[in-house]
Amino acid sequence: MDEAGERAAREKAVARYKKILRRILDSRPSGTRLRLAEALGKNRSFISQISSPAYATPLPAQYLDQMFELCHFSPHEREEFLHAYHQAHPRGRRSRARVSVSRRLTLRVPDFGDPVRNQAFDHSLEDFADRIARLVASGSNG
Repeated sequence: MDEAGERAAREKAVARYKKILRRILDSRPSGTRLRLAEALGKNRSFISQISSPAYATPLPAQYLDQMFELCHFSPHEREEFLHAYHQAHPRGRRSRARVSVSRRLTLRVPDFGDPVRNQAFDHSLEDFADRIARLVASGSNG
């Protein structure tokens, strides 16, 4: 296969997992894309690019675990997505082992009596925890 053919095959494989991701995101509650963007430290247009088969932008492996957790992938959806993802990025399997595993922590927090304020507070705590975790992880690598 020539270079153009290989590039077209890669783009087709990337589009395959993006279709799966878009289908999953479309079936989730409104606000999921924004929460995912905030958790990844990106803007909402990044989520549009990584979930649109029309864009060749691949989904970086370091975001997979957060995406699976935040979007509540079922075991079947996760398996289907990973199968397509690994077909598109066969060398990415090795780097996948470096992706950190997370755990869930439940906190008792005040109810502000306003869904918008509650959501803003929750997102602030999630962002804080993510930043602290990254800071601690980067300190343990050096």
